[in-house]
Amino acid sequence: MRRPPTDLQILEEIYERYYSAFASFSRENPSRSAKIFVPIDIREIAEHFRVEGDIIFGRLYYHLNSKYGFDEPDGSKVRFFALAAGTDKHCVQFPLLASAIARLREERNKHLLTILFSTIALVFSFASLIVSIVAFLKKA
Repeated sequence: MRRPPTDLQILEEIYERYYSAFASFSRENPSRSAKIFVPIDIREIAEHFRVEGDIIFGRLYYHLNSKYGFDEPDGSKVRFFALAAGTDKHCVQFPLLASAIARLREERNKHLLTILFSTIALVFSFASLIVSIVAFLKKA
């Protein structure tokens, strides 16, 4: 069974594929309805990860939208993923996507650092045990 891609993998793939489209937006000659909402091709992203398109759509629309979208004080909703933004279909809010990637990378690095320190402590404990056993055997 194929493992589903992580949130970070999905978001990084979207970022890599669509950053140039986001950065090249021009208000004088707009290529999409809004600068911050960038339309994506869910099918292409799903093919990249070799999963069914509904897996990627569901992660964006149901999971990541509720995780990173939020309500403004005036009651309006800030969407992470929009079914439509103007005439564009399946759009991600690119600045929010970049923030989500930074947050996920920070969390990953924090966990990796914890694992690294735990591994180092385990190695020192094991080495200490070996030294103690060797010292005991020399006395015996």
